[in-house]
Amino acid sequence: MNREMLMLVEAISREKSVERDVVFGAVEAALASATKKLHGGEVDIRVAVDRDTGEYETFRRWHVVPNDAGLQIPDAEILLFEAQEQIADIEEGDYIEEAVDSVPIGRIGAQAAKQVILQKIRDAEREQLLNDYLSRGEKTMVGTVKRLDKGDIIVESGRVEGRLRRTEMIPKENLRSGDRVRAYIMGVDTTQRGPQIMLSRSAPGFMIELFAQEVPEIEQGLLEIKSCARDPGSRAKIAVVSHDRRVDPIGTCVGVRGSRVNAVTNELAGERVDIVLWSEDPAQFVIGALAPANVVSIVVDEERHAMDVVVDEENLAIAIGRGGQNVRLASELTGWRINIMDAQQSQAKQAEESDSVRKLFVEKLDVDVEVADILIGEGFASLEEVAYVPLQEMLDIEGFDEETINELRTRAKDALLTMEIEREEKVEEVSQDLRDLDGLNPELIGKLADGGIHTRDDLADLAVDELTEMTGVEEAQARELIMKAREHWFTA
Repeated sequence: MNREMLMLVEAISREKSVERDVVFGAVEAALASATKKLHGGEVDIRVAVDRDTGEYETFRRWHVVPNDAGLQIPDAEILLFEAQEQIADIEEGDYIEEAVDSVPIGRIGAQAAKQVILQKIRDAEREQLLNDYLSRGEKTMVGTVKRLDKGDIIVESGRVEGRLRRTEMIPKENLRSGDRVRAYIMGVDTTQRGPQIMLSRSAPGFMIELFAQEVPEIEQGLLEIKSCARDPGSRAKIAVVSHDRRVDPIGTCVGVRGSRVNAVTNELAGERVDIVLWSEDPAQFVIGALAPANVVSIVVDEERHAMDVVVDEENLAIAIGRGGQNVRLASELTGWRINIMDAQQSQAKQAEESDSVRKLFVEKLDVDVEVADILIGEGFASLEEVAYVPLQEMLDIEGFDEETINELRTRAKDALLTMEIEREEKVEEVSQDLRDLDGLNPELIGKLADGGIHTRDDLADLAVDELTEMTGVEEAQARELIMKAREHWFTA
């Protein structure tokens, strides 16, 4: 029987063009499966076949788990202290094995063995095809719609298949069996049964790849697409930069009579593309990203990574776009939080901020409104600036002598120290379970304490916009923190 097994392995290996080890692995899986059925329960069985003689041994094994973890699968796990009673130097993650009687190959049934072996062979062939395809380094797949599977589309390219999920399709796009389709390769899901290449037609990366195929200057390194934001099937923005002064980045991407950008638009079901000139200056980049709206002024808040953009009334609707589309895409493209407002709203906000700073200076520096207004007029907006801006810069303020400036700086430093002590006292009131929450740092904990948030439940009760306003974090981060704070509600 052992000799027949070796002959069978050799025959299958040659016929299917797969390694002998793969076939041996399939045989071992078939024998292990049959042995497991005899023992019942959730036992873990390992079979080892000698590659030279065809003889094999069978072992039942237990996975060593931490003492405090408990046994999730009693038939196949053992606690560390129990395992150490048998093998002193064994560690977590190791296995304890015990030899058991082997099942004769004849007992598992030729048909069952054949099915298991052939399935393993098919898996190996598919993996080999997949690896060969991915080794080409292609970022898009061009294939034919083979079938629909639970709303997803299976795309066939040669002997390789990819899965295009409904959520990754362009809205209102109707793909049918036999249609030719191009999609972006998002990655490989090894846990997926069936096609493992995950595809997308809505990802920003797909548009970048389409432009790279249409614009040779990108492959040549003369142009670079820095970022892309999409509302699939409707509108998109890409940011481009030229690495050669002789090459116009926007005109080159548009092409003669719009040929290049139109080719991309046609592939994406008419999705309109705004091509934006990328700039190292964030404000200039945002201004370009908001086109076709004309910007009157812009205020950058680096601490909150946000910008207040002022436009006149006739440009307000254009800047925001239908349903907020234009400003949303511009924000995604630049990575900055963008607040659109008209001149009146801007003046009201500046007045409100000036009032807040004025009150701060009057209270913490113990000065009158006139002195506070002079500081505000010179561009001072915080106690830190008063305390640490170079002395020479403050000496240029008309009406301030060196003695006055030194006194203001001393008061500012004392106020900052007092505020820090008060903040530390507030932070001490924050519960340990909130401090330990993944994603919170000392600065965020301090801001939460200032806002009266002291426990994990306090944070969990907040709305996303409340947390964003309180801490200045992005909406996505705020949502993630709140969901983490709520986790114990569902696991308790």
